Amino acid sequence: MPIENTPNLILGNRYRVIKKIATGGMAYVYLGHDTTLDRSVAIKILKQSLSRDKAFADQFHHEAKAAANLTHPNIVTVHDFGFDNTKLFIIMEFVAGYDLQTTLIRQPSITLYEILQLLIQACDGIGFAHKAGIIHCDLKPQNLLVTHDHKLKVTDFGIARAVSAATSDSIQNLVWGSPHYFSPEQSAGYPPTPASDVYSLGVVLFEALTGILPFESVDNTELARMHQEVLPPRPRSINPMIPAMLEQVMIKLLSKDPSTRYRTADQLAIILRNIARENPQLAKSIRTVPASTIPGDLDKGLYHRFMSSVKDLDWGTIALAILSTLAVGGLIPFWFYVWLSMNGY
Repeated sequence: MPIENTPNLILGNRYRVIKKIATGGMAYVYLGHDTTLDRSVAIKILKQSLSRDKAFADQFHHEAKAAANLTHPNIVTVHDFGFDNTKLFIIMEFVAGYDLQTTLIRQPSITLYEILQLLIQACDGIGFAHKAGIIHCDLKPQNLLVTHDHKLKVTDFGIARAVSAATSDSIQNLVWGSPHYFSPEQSAGYPPTPASDVYSLGVVLFEALTGILPFESVDNTELARMHQEVLPPRPRSINPMIPAMLEQVMIKLLSKDPSTRYRTADQLAIILRNIARENPQLAKSIRTVPASTIPGDLDKGLYHRFMSSVKDLDWGTIALAILSTLAVGGLIPFWFYVWLSMNGY
């Protein structure tokens, strides 16, 4: 159960819980205060199903220590790890801002160039982790935090990796909390590799530039099958402002075979930087289908098919027809007046 209305709770005799700021599939996130160093921190308290599992706690401690050694401007710093009265928690750098998904919704006029710059930063952070032999395993917009000055930081390395290595069925079920971004090999139950993170970045990039996910289903098994077997729609068919060369990169990122993707996020960062440099029009290209314009209860695939059909209509002909109707309709009162005059009324 989450901690509610307990502003004076102290974890590890050091970290004061102030208020809940987010809820995820695996943990609750709180704004906290480090009473020793007098600074704001993010406190992530794992859910009870994770905290009660001794094997997971040991694995998580190992992964948290590895993540704590990742020092990079595009990675959220891990400060501490602990266990307090059945509560397994991790202390992290507090990032003032929003996750990537919220950032895109709050900025409907964001340009494709700005989106690429954010994804490049994500690639830089993840690429640094790949060099250190650490795979994220659960990349999604909610794990990409954007500050108010558009600096992006990747979070949740330790938790995702520990869950990926867990064997308990109850813990493995939590992995299905974000299957829209899982690579085909992860969906099939195979261990993730750096190429798996690259695939997830491809899904994030696809969604950021088009406003929809490449694969959508309410059934996790069907979603896994789609990742493994179904080709994604061509990005330019949804957003024609995406350059052709960027579309080719996105298709490569979403390859079913890991060997045909970019091997690491570093390689992807180089490619995206080149595209941003060679396509100056991206700085003026507004994402044409912001996610915020699509009602939450509307099927996004149907929405975009409808919008495509609307774009294909001959609006010139429709406008002339409307004007003609109005013109004819406007003459009716005039002829009625003439008829009345001629008949002595």
